[in-house]
Amino acid sequence: MDDLRPTDPARIGGHRLLGRLGAGGMGVVYLGRTDAGALAAIKVILPEYAGDEDFRTRFRREAEAARRVDSPWAVPVTGADTEAERPWLATEFVPGPTLFDVVARRGPLPVRSVTVLGRLLARALAAVHAAGLVHRDVKPGNVLLTAGGPRLIDFGIARAADATALTATGLVVGTPGFLPPEQASGNTAGPAGDVFSLGCLLAYAATGRPPFGSGAVDAVLYRTVHDAPDLDGIDDAPLRALLDRCLAKDPGERPAAAGLDTLIAEDVPAGATADWLPEDVVRIIADRSAALLALPGIDATVTEEPGPPEPAPGRRRFLLLAAGGAVALGAGAFAAVRLTRDEPADGGDGAPGGRRWIIGVHADLTGPLSAAGRAQERGVRLAVDRFNSLDDQPFRLAVKVLDDQGDAGRSARVAEEFAHDPEVIAVIGPTGDEAAGAALSAYDEAVLPVLTVSALQIAFPKRANGSFFQAAPSYASLAVPIVNRLLLRPDVERLGILVDRSGGQAAYQAGYATNLLTPDLTTGTTHPRVVPAGTRVFDPVVTDLLSNRSDALFYAGDAAGASQVARILADLSFAGPLMAQHTVMGPEFLEQAGAAADGWEFVAPFTDASAPAAATFAAAHRKRFGVAPAAWSAEAYDVAGLVARELATLAVAAAKGASASASPSGDGRSTRPTRSGLTAAIAAARYEGVSRTYAFDEKRQQLVGQDAHLYRVEEGRHRYLGPAPKPKS
Repeated sequence: MDDLRPTDPARIGGHRLLGRLGAGGMGVVYLGRTDAGALAAIKVILPEYAGDEDFRTRFRREAEAARRVDSPWAVPVTGADTEAERPWLATEFVPGPTLFDVVARRGPLPVRSVTVLGRLLARALAAVHAAGLVHRDVKPGNVLLTAGGPRLIDFGIARAADATALTATGLVVGTPGFLPPEQASGNTAGPAGDVFSLGCLLAYAATGRPPFGSGAVDAVLYRTVHDAPDLDGIDDAPLRALLDRCLAKDPGERPAAAGLDTLIAEDVPAGATADWLPEDVVRIIADRSAALLALPGIDATVTEEPGPPEPAPGRRRFLLLAAGGAVALGAGAFAAVRLTRDEPADGGDGAPGGRRWIIGVHADLTGPLSAAGRAQERGVRLAVDRFNSLDDQPFRLAVKVLDDQGDAGRSARVAEEFAHDPEVIAVIGPTGDEAAGAALSAYDEAVLPVLTVSALQIAFPKRANGSFFQAAPSYASLAVPIVNRLLLRPDVERLGILVDRSGGQAAYQAGYATNLLTPDLTTGTTHPRVVPAGTRVFDPVVTDLLSNRSDALFYAGDAAGASQVARILADLSFAGPLMAQHTVMGPEFLEQAGAAADGWEFVAPFTDASAPAAATFAAAHRKRFGVAPAAWSAEAYDVAGLVARELATLAVAAAKGASASASPSGDGRSTRPTRSGLTAAIAAARYEGVSRTYAFDEKRQQLVGQDAHLYRVEEGRHRYLGPAPKPKS
């Protein structure tokens, strides 16, 4: 779902508009919510077509057709005004992916899924035909998948079976590849045409390809009229027989939609059960539903900490809902608090009134991401050292570190500890995605600014006060330099994408975004494949990627899977560009892949100690800690420096404003910046750091830009190549 644009209306027909679900040449589809809270997909005709009486007549027909269909497997109309200045039609909102999206991502569906799909869509078409209508555009993009079954959508070109089509002369209405022969020839198609289209749809679901191929429209239409369908790979005899009947060239030889219900013996799902679908498809449905249901809420009123009133940032963010719900805050010991080791013996506050403020480090220090957590702790400490070494600072900084061990439950408790410590003015972290999602509620309630440099989900749970900053490019943003590196070269036309669900959401989001952005950023194409978590035999999927003319490969998953894929490709002497997601970088991949790792590249959100811009920082790190900085250290150094700069600016401004009326207590608290004030300052800041320029999107408070860094394995080691490539303007 995209944000609303300034020119979009705020309300349509009693619906508050929340975002854009899609747009075409004739209109825009919005997500709306009624005053009672019901969600709807609202199709609104563009102004330039609203005055076209023929177009308005077609739209009026669509609304009338959709209202007449009564089936649980067809999305119902909830409202319409075809006579409005901007005509609109609202239907029930189904937050699921299309069948096209699912098959494109994971490949063909199993036989049971296909037959259940056929039985339920046949019932939807039977209801369409019982209403005296013909749908005329049954295709994978017009079927939404939910756990409880499919939903047929889009009656935009449906018409009464005996009506005259309102189309231009010679125009073939529908989608080539899913049209019946009579419609492909430019003739009128009746209910039997919908059955043929359903057969094409089911063949696509079973094989992953349209039964009459793809390519030039004329060629597809010719094959539809003259050639037998391509059903290779469908070995199930009953399914094959069903498709043969549906795809008969003669409409009279096809079964009626109502008759298909008796021809298909597969049981239908009972209630909202997902047992008719494979597990990875259920995850795709859950992911898409979560993304589409990331709705903006009503801004909450919060109680500020004591101090001058500051307006909380009024930014709306369309963020993913947390998959696991709220994290219960139970009893448990907190990790030990370790203050900075280098404070002077006298307390080190140094400024009048002994003022000291604390930057918290919320990190995984002993869990699966401990290397990144320790690197970030060192980066923050170095930034604090640098700040405290400067003369005439209005206060001194200290560091407080808490270890969440990479556990979501502990992360929530760590956040509570930081939130209730009045001296903590900001927090750097958490290290991982799940830990960040679990911590946000506590930080948001306290309006405590928290900046993560390594939690890279596309989005996080929506919060009222906007105190969370994603100070690194997300997995989706990193797809831009990945696509640029792999496809902006003369020897690559098709990118093979292997998404290994063993890599979790990080792999899924990176692979999906790379597949989605390739045609937008380049003239290249993709061949995506998704394998379930736990897959350890990759030979068939690698063979499939290469047999489909993939001349470059991107792997998104874990180090174990990447090493196996690397060895297979080395044995096959594959010479094209190879890239894995940055989460694979590390000793495990190098050790398990061995010599096959050489040549693999990575686009990473972190810089390297050898980067020219990091030279001064790297030297200070070596002096302070005795080693070169590791990945993520420079980024933590940067955001801690950003916090310190904005905090000092606020403190100086507050001191000037309070000079005429000093605090009676003399303790300097009248000039103490508030957490909400610091949050607003960070949101508006622009900061030149060691690894990148930091500025945040106004709505989502995510990092602006896709700046990243490029690495390659050479002679068994990761070598830094420099900034990741950008397309030439």
